[in-house]
Amino acid sequence: MAALRDEQLHALALQRGAGAIRVLTQRYNQRLYRVCWGILRNEADAEEAVQDAYVKAFTASASFEGHASYATWLTRIAINEALERRRAAQRRARLLEREGITEMAEYRARLADGPISHGSPEEIAARAEVAQRLQAAVARLPEMYRTVFVLRDVEGVSVEEAAAALGVPEQTVKTRLFRARRRLQQILEPDLRAALQEAFPFGGERCAALTEKVLARLSPRQEGEKS
Repeated sequence: MAALRDEQLHALALQRGAGAIRVLTQRYNQRLYRVCWGILRNEADAEEAVQDAYVKAFTASASFEGHASYATWLTRIAINEALERRRAAQRRARLLEREGITEMAEYRARLADGPISHGSPEEIAARAEVAQRLQAAVARLPEMYRTVFVLRDVEGVSVEEAAAALGVPEQTVKTRLFRARRRLQQILEPDLRAALQEAFPFGGERCAALTEKVLARLSPRQEGEKS
């Protein structure tokens, strides 16, 4: 199953094939979570946006037409879900404001179930501290810079793919990335950039749990499914 191409797995996922869904979600959970976090800056909201993106992708049989790569298509769905969630939150905030109600929320970022780190306890603690500082710094970037930074420097996607996912020209991606990096350099020491892969973890139990939630939302399975 893991050897199948994305398009083949997608066809099976449309039939509620649990095996295909598991492979696709494990393949893309981290990327989609990171991108949604870049827009929403809230872990719970980002996870829910990723779930919604998968449900939409796996129930829209005619949506993927191959004009872009499957990864780009799926990323675009996740971005749209996150943006809609953010717009809804802004509408609620405006309504509360009009009614004279002040809503307060606290966000706590934590690193959990991330990739296994090797080294001495001191080295592991230092990397965790660096990752926390980096994540906090990225959260301070304006949304249009933050999303491009996550796609390019954290996920490592190409300029072309980032532009397609965001629906902007490639030059805009380059400009926003340049400005994002410049702003981060004003906050962080140069050596912190080496810790990018320690930040925004979404692996282990959290990754598996999200996959199970997606499967639950797409149940009951159809007869004749392939898993």
